[in-house]
Amino acid sequence: MAALTLAELAAAVDAELRGDGALMIDAVNTIQSAGRGQIAFVANSRYRKFLATTGADAVVLRPEDASLVTSGPSLLVCTNPYLVYAKIAAMLNPTPDQYGGVHPSAVVAASVTVPGSAYIAAKAVIEDDVVIGDGSYIGPGCFIGRDARIGANCRLVANVSVCHGVTIGDRVLIQPGAVIGGDGFGFANDQGRWVKVPQLGGVVIGNDVEIGANTTIDRGALDDTVIGAGVKLDNQVQVAHNVRIGEGTAIAGCVGIAGSTEIGRRCQIGGGVGIVGHLSICDDVIVSAMSLVAGNISQPGFYSSGTPLEKNRQWKKNAARFKKLDELARQVKRLQDAD
Repeated sequence: MAALTLAELAAAVDAELRGDGALMIDAVNTIQSAGRGQIAFVANSRYRKFLATTGADAVVLRPEDASLVTSGPSLLVCTNPYLVYAKIAAMLNPTPDQYGGVHPSAVVAASVTVPGSAYIAAKAVIEDDVVIGDGSYIGPGCFIGRDARIGANCRLVANVSVCHGVTIGDRVLIQPGAVIGGDGFGFANDQGRWVKVPQLGGVVIGNDVEIGANTTIDRGALDDTVIGAGVKLDNQVQVAHNVRIGEGTAIAGCVGIAGSTEIGRRCQIGGGVGIVGHLSICDDVIVSAMSLVAGNISQPGFYSSGTPLEKNRQWKKNAARFKKLDELARQVKRLQDAD
């Protein structure tokens, strides 16, 4: 853990300093729990009430919230407190130095050259003709299949499976248990018997992607599955074969994306969303949690589906009425026509 003065932090994140720049800050914490030597942030107005009682030495906040503070902590004033908090947290908690090498229990094919700056951890298995980039870390229990390419400064935390022929860009972070390049769900029906369709494509992952724990990205059936640069995938996301996800898109946990769907750039997909296959979602779309996307989205905007949570008794009444909506609509139409 590092320690920096508040003035150093303010200069690094381009925030306005109001208060004691000589304060030493060594940790981040919530506005409710922070104490001496710690910095907190307020990005949501519901937490303004804690400004008067916080024990933090400093707080990151917007100008309109700063006007509410007449005494107490020093301030870093900015337009995007959450972003500034993220940068400060990274500065105060730098990634530990990495030393190159191969753990004695790792199994590395003779055809693989491990750069001096890369590290292969215990029980990792790396098959023939794999390329490992400079400064990359292959964590304990990881599997890298033949002909896979891992870029520079990647980090595969632990027990990550990268199957054959997968290409991963630079600075990619993959959390434990993720599987990249497993077979897609492809079967042809032969009079009630399922015949497997060979999955002959690969997976291409761009630079600066993060993939959450136990997320799965299937290889393409013929063409590749493609994850664009800067994409962020949460835990337990299922990306089916031949899906394409545009640059800068963020997808929350437990989302399921069926095959051959294309998602644009800078989209935000909420947790538990289901996206059916063979459709297109344009750039700059937001989909709220637990929605079902069953058709193309061609206009940027905020989309939702489903019904909000309510008491079970009321939900049952509404559910019973759903079946009568078509009949009700027809009755209204007849009444309108009669007028």
